[in-house]
Amino acid sequence: MAKSSRLEDRSFLLLLVLVSLAFFWVLWPYYGAVFWGSVLAILFNALFLRLLRKMPQKRTLAALLTLSIILVLVILPVGLISALLTQEAASVYQRVQSGELSFGRYFQQIYNALPSWVNGILGRSGLDNLGLIQDRVTSSLTQGSQFIATQALNIGQNAFDFFVSFFIMLYLLFFFLRDGGALSRRIKEAIPLEAEIKRNIFSKFTTVIRATVKGNIVVAMLQGALGGLIFWFLGIHAPVLWGTLMAFLSLLPAVGAAIVWIPVAIYFLATGAIWQGVLLIAYGVLVIGLVDNILRPVLVGKDTKMPDYVVLVSTIGGMSLFGLNGFVIGPVIAAMFMAAWDIFMKAREDELAEPPLP
Repeated sequence: MAKSSRLEDRSFLLLLVLVSLAFFWVLWPYYGAVFWGSVLAILFNALFLRLLRKMPQKRTLAALLTLSIILVLVILPVGLISALLTQEAASVYQRVQSGELSFGRYFQQIYNALPSWVNGILGRSGLDNLGLIQDRVTSSLTQGSQFIATQALNIGQNAFDFFVSFFIMLYLLFFFLRDGGALSRRIKEAIPLEAEIKRNIFSKFTTVIRATVKGNIVVAMLQGALGGLIFWFLGIHAPVLWGTLMAFLSLLPAVGAAIVWIPVAIYFLATGAIWQGVLLIAYGVLVIGLVDNILRPVLVGKDTKMPDYVVLVSTIGGMSLFGLNGFVIGPVIAAMFMAAWDIFMKAREDELAEPPLP
C-alpha cells in the first residue's frame, strides 16, 4: 500500500510538471504581454488599493479607473513619442538615401581635421587607408539601412500580432489589478516552502520589480529627454530620434547615452565647431552622466540591495537573452538568486548553531 501510494504521488507530481510546462509553452508566444501585464499590475497596485479604499466593494470599478489612468499617463505618451520617432526615423532614412546625409563625408571631415601626430599614429597602426575605411563604413551603414528597412517592413507585417499582444496585456492587467491579491495568495499556498521563506521571496520579487522598472525607466526618460534637448539646442537634425536612442541605450548602466553624444561631440570639435563640441561634452558629463551615476544606484541598487556591478551584469545579460524585457528579467533573476542563497546560508547557520541532541 505504501509503495502504491508513493508511486501515485510521483506520477501525479510528474503530471503536474508536464501540464505546467505545456501551459507555459502555450503562453510563450505572448510571454511579453503576460510579463508586462504583471509588471504594471505590481507597479500600480498601490494606486488601485487607494482607489479601492475610496470605493469599497467596487473592485471592478477601481480596476477600470486604474487601467484608465495607466492608459493616459503611460501608454498614450509612449504612443505619441513612437509616432514622432517614426516620422523622424523616416526623414533620416530618406536623407541618407538621397545623399543629403552622408556619414562618409562626415568621416572624411573628421579625418582631415585630425592633427598630424594623430595621423602618424593612425599610419603606424595601418589605419591611414582612408578609402578602405570609408568603403567599410559605407558598407556597414548600407547594411544598417537595409536592416532598418527590413525591420520597419516586419513591424508593418506584424502589426496584427502587436495589437493582439497589446490587448492581451490590457485584458490581463485589468484582472491582475482586480484579482491580483487572491491570485498571489493562491500561488503562495501552492508553493511547497515554509511560510517565512515564501514571504521573503515574494517580498524580494516585488521590491526588485518596482525598483528596477521605476529606476531604469526614470533614468532612461531623463537621459533621453536631456539628450534630445541639447541636440535640439545645437540644431542637430531629428532630436527626438537621437533622444529616444539615448533613452534605450541608457538601459545599459555606465555606458548608455554616451555612445550617441560622444561621436557627435568629436565631430563638432574636428570640424571647427569648438563651442558646440565643448558644450556637448560638458553637458554630457555634468548633466546626462550625473543622472546615470547618481540616480541609478539610488533608484535601483538601494531598494534591491544589490551591488552596482551585479545590476550592470544582470541587466546586460538579461537584455542579450530576452531583448528589451531583459532589463527587468535579468535583475529579477539576479535578486532571486541572491535571496535564495541568503535563505540557504541562514538556514545552514541556524542548523550549525543548534546544540547537538544528547
